[in-house]
Amino acid sequence: MLTAKRVAKLLRRGEPGRHFDGMGLYLVIESRKSAHWERRYQLHEKEHYLGLGGVKVFSLAEARERNRKISQQLADKIDPLAAKRADRAQRAAQAAREVSFGECAEEFFKTNAETWKHRAHLAQWKASILGRTLGGLGPTPLGGKPVKNDYCRTLRSMPVQNIDTPVVLGVLKPHWHDKPETMSRVRSRIENVLDWAKAAGYRSGDNPAAWDIIGKLLPARSKVSKVKPFEAVHYNDLPGFMVELRKRQGSAAHALTFLILVTARTREVLDAVWPEINLDERVWTVPAERMKAERDHLVPLTDEAIDLLRGLPREDGSDLVFIGPQHGKPLSSSAMMELMKRMKRKEVVHGFRSTFSDWAHERTGHSNHAIEISLAHSVGSEAERAYRRGPMFDKRRKLMEQWADYCLSPPVAAETEATGKTATGKVLPMRGRSA
Repeated sequence: MLTAKRVAKLLRRGEPGRHFDGMGLYLVIESRKSAHWERRYQLHEKEHYLGLGGVKVFSLAEARERNRKISQQLADKIDPLAAKRADRAQRAAQAAREVSFGECAEEFFKTNAETWKHRAHLAQWKASILGRTLGGLGPTPLGGKPVKNDYCRTLRSMPVQNIDTPVVLGVLKPHWHDKPETMSRVRSRIENVLDWAKAAGYRSGDNPAAWDIIGKLLPARSKVSKVKPFEAVHYNDLPGFMVELRKRQGSAAHALTFLILVTARTREVLDAVWPEINLDERVWTVPAERMKAERDHLVPLTDEAIDLLRGLPREDGSDLVFIGPQHGKPLSSSAMMELMKRMKRKEVVHGFRSTFSDWAHERTGHSNHAIEISLAHSVGSEAERAYRRGPMFDKRRKLMEQWADYCLSPPVAAETEATGKTATGKVLPMRGRSA
């Protein structure tokens, strides 16, 4: 049998070996720094070895007591190894049941944030689920500042396994009628986090945030608040608007002018960099990772767009086309909208795409296909798109040239063309209008 002094001596020597104490208990030494206790036993005619902990943690007396409990299990026909695995699994299950919704949301955010293209989406997701602004140098879950409308504050501290339909309903229902769009997005994000938690083994059962369930308890968003289209400048008023816009200076005014001329989306324009633009070929190639449809989009550049680009200032160390107030960073998403407000306009920037669409469909003979591709929309069925992969670039260039000519035409001339009336209100005959 071993003694405490004998164990200390063996450890000082640090010679690798196995030293028997009795009742199947061994001291196993790997080196001076590594040694542990081990129980050898036989069960069902098979030899087993069970670790009983490190020598630095358990003394000889403590190792004997742990060994005695193993002997008791064997006397009751219990496999100590199987019991140990079952206990470990039970503790793991208990730990999983204690994982909170907030912890799952943080992991979900860290896992997926890098795949989300738009910073606005990152900020909205983090604010609505984690209750914090984006802040910092990156989308870290715990960075940023607390937000005012923290919808999931009570949800985050709850064990994710305990979240059921009444809990989710408690988050959504108070704001469902006055903020239907926001709460619809919150519901979808909660559903995604709970799906992730189930896949990770932290919860089981149906997803209580799924619309199949919530839709039986709350009215559809469309019935609570009718979706309103974006307010847009009517194309009859666009030339006059362009006159006012071109009086403005600064990056936001240049960006808005360019956006209108090329019918692009806000972030596509604000994040544009010079390597994407070929002035000689007169084309802007927006890469797939910045497009809503996730495929490259070729934009024909008109003379007016080229002239605007050639006149823009450049920033050392940055490829941004439209320079923001901070070096190397683009304009904010609200920069052009703030400019619209300063111009006393109530319409939204995204509405100019609608302006173009209305004008093109009503005032030109171009096909719907060419118009929709100019807006980077998917056209037709999946099978039809497979056979019509061409960007119709030449037709689209002609369309965009017509659009630029119209945008920069004299306001009175544009109004006369659209209404058939002169500035004094006199109706022109068809022959006169043609002339």
